[in-house]
Amino acid sequence: MRDVIATDQAPKAIGPYSQAIRGAGLVFTSGQVALDPATQQVITGDVAAQTARVIQNLSEILEAAGSGLGKVVRTTVFLKNMSDFAVMNGIYAEFFSDAPPARSTIEVARLPKDALVEVEAIALRTKG
Repeated sequence: MRDVIATDQAPKAIGPYSQAIRGAGLVFTSGQVALDPATQQVITGDVAAQTARVIQNLSEILEAAGSGLGKVVRTTVFLKNMSDFAVMNGIYAEFFSDAPPARSTIEVARLPKDALVEVEAIALRTKG
């Protein structure tokens, strides 16, 4: 069984993909960039502001899927510039302070909508 997850509390997909897929007790999110759900535009601000928005978007999607940030077991972070790692890491730690998930961080040449950071997650399903 595989369920498509969609919520208006996070940005709509900007391509042929789902915000998340729920199945086998897990939730797999698509990568999220710092889009404002109301405008579908990347927020203004540095990598700190964008990282916070990205994780807020992930949180909304996970909640809609019957999970949450506390149930994330793995993330992948894509950074436009690895020199932003320390700043991104500081904001990330605010959201994942207790028993943080496994994570990879990768520098990439470019992200959708010229965002500075993108994060995808795998989480345990807890309800719904």
